[in-house]
Amino acid sequence: MITSTRITRLLLNALTLLAGMSSIAVAEERPNIVWLTSEDNSKHWLRLYSESGAPMPHIERLAQQGFVFENAFSNAPVCSVARSTIITGCYAPRIGAQYHRRAQLAPMPDGLRMFPYYLRQAGYYTTNNVKTDYNLKDKGMWDESSKTASYRNREQDQPFFHVQNNTITHEGWLHFSAEEMATVENRTNPETITPFPYHPNTPTFRYTYARYLDQHLKLDEQTGAFLDQLEADGLMEDTIIFYYGDHGGVLPRGKGYAYESGLNVPLIVYVPNKWRHLASFESYGKVTPFVSFIDLAPTVLNLAGAQVPEQMDGKPFLGSGVSRKDLDARDETFGYADRFDEKYDFVRTLRKGRFKYMRNYQPFNFDGLHNEYRYRMLAYQEWKELYHAGKLDPIQSQFFQSRPPECLYDVENDPHETNNLADDPDYASVLEDLRQRLVDRVKSLPDLSFYPESVLIEQGIENPVQFGQDRKEDIAQLVDIADLSLTGFRKAKPALRKALKSNDPWQRYWGLIVCSSYGNQARAFKSVARDLAAADPEPLVRARAAEFLGLAGIENPANYLVDALRDAQSDIEAHLILNTVALLRDSKPGYDVSLSRDIFPSEWLEASRSNVNRRLDYLLEKKL
Repeated sequence: MITSTRITRLLLNALTLLAGMSSIAVAEERPNIVWLTSEDNSKHWLRLYSESGAPMPHIERLAQQGFVFENAFSNAPVCSVARSTIITGCYAPRIGAQYHRRAQLAPMPDGLRMFPYYLRQAGYYTTNNVKTDYNLKDKGMWDESSKTASYRNREQDQPFFHVQNNTITHEGWLHFSAEEMATVENRTNPETITPFPYHPNTPTFRYTYARYLDQHLKLDEQTGAFLDQLEADGLMEDTIIFYYGDHGGVLPRGKGYAYESGLNVPLIVYVPNKWRHLASFESYGKVTPFVSFIDLAPTVLNLAGAQVPEQMDGKPFLGSGVSRKDLDARDETFGYADRFDEKYDFVRTLRKGRFKYMRNYQPFNFDGLHNEYRYRMLAYQEWKELYHAGKLDPIQSQFFQSRPPECLYDVENDPHETNNLADDPDYASVLEDLRQRLVDRVKSLPDLSFYPESVLIEQGIENPVQFGQDRKEDIAQLVDIADLSLTGFRKAKPALRKALKSNDPWQRYWGLIVCSSYGNQARAFKSVARDLAAADPEPLVRARAAEFLGLAGIENPANYLVDALRDAQSDIEAHLILNTVALLRDSKPGYDVSLSRDIFPSEWLEASRSNVNRRLDYLLEKKL
């Protein structure tokens, strides 16, 4: 019996033939494509990339007949944002998918579908085993998406696209207890470990490193089992296989942070001889072009002979029409870090070649600000305790201190990004170039994070892309106000005064963030800030004014913050204000804000993953 799926595929092939694409007209002439993905591991943890990395012979076997991308990047250092970027081929801050975990699913951009949909339309059997974790909604892209999804269920001779997701390196595997650490031995000897320079060299950290490397050994074993299945099915010579990590590693300062440890991922692409013509590299081995997660969807579509939608931001790096000259010119990647669970941040990065520019738009939000899920790890807890005990060196202490508004790193000579060159006159021209490139990028998107998350949810979530386009000029003005933190206070002062007096609440909002970036230097605006903290119609503006008064040591902001919380219009607004409360308590000079759950509507506290609840749990326990 000929099924409807079979009929559809035959019709599609016939149409393709008529279009003059006879080389992909029958299923046997199109490659199968497999993605083997692992969670939470940057390239630094694999022997393929680093001498201290884990030996992973099965993945290394793929590399023998494939390409090891030295410069492959997740655009975001956390899973839902990274995966949203992958499945759409779009920058998350442009399409409203930049927050982890999302408060509300965003729609796909007009006219765009998640990319497996286009593979199905082209006759591919699409299967996902099993994780999705997107911040957007769509349907119709998978023939199967479950723990049992398999390419084996396709029609005879039908090409397939299969995703096999492996969770064995996920952060949760490092949430072990002190008792377990004392009683369970690792296969990797902790005494052979030398921690990264920003980590303290303690038994806890060495044990955690060893455990994490052990998880990579298990990952490789599970990968080998899947490859054995492909080989037993006689598919290795017909299948292009990608292995990659879904973002950076989970040791502290990896996952959730826009350093290379959070963004620079392993990517190996196995290309059998049959499909060697689809890669423009002369020989197998290590390759240096920059590729990012926005490029994965266009690449798979291109390999399958499907058209790449214009709405995608990425470009193919394999397949027809991709030249070596084009690849060699790719030396730039853009990264973003926003909210991770209850911890807010706003960081953008632009790396070009060996230099990386990092823009901390809210530099007072120090990296180590509490996040409940992160601090389940003993290494996180110990690192914080050692800092408060004064037992860390300056590099190890940076994680718990405010950051510069901008950083410049020479990643080749400073791979752990501990030496900021932004104030070095020898690199002034590099700094200026990368700064302008990043400004151009966030304005051109435009970057929706220049509005508070609650504004996006309340006003723009029905169509985030159009919301941004309609406000592109306004967002550009907010970018310019934010960048007043880079000019020096004396020069910034007149424009800051204008922003604080603006009729636009978000210009006032960003003016106050810049004041907080300058801290005590901006004391000249204390009267204006007091007025805004007491009476601004926007609770979030009042909270930012209180934040500045507290960070600058002008006065205790507690009463202003409690009043702003009482007037918050949504749980998202309240959550953002609570982030400020946590910051002001845990950073110098330190303020204790008297809170009660009674001031919040019960529905804000009922959700099992309520960020308001998470912050309150932490704040009411009085922990540092």
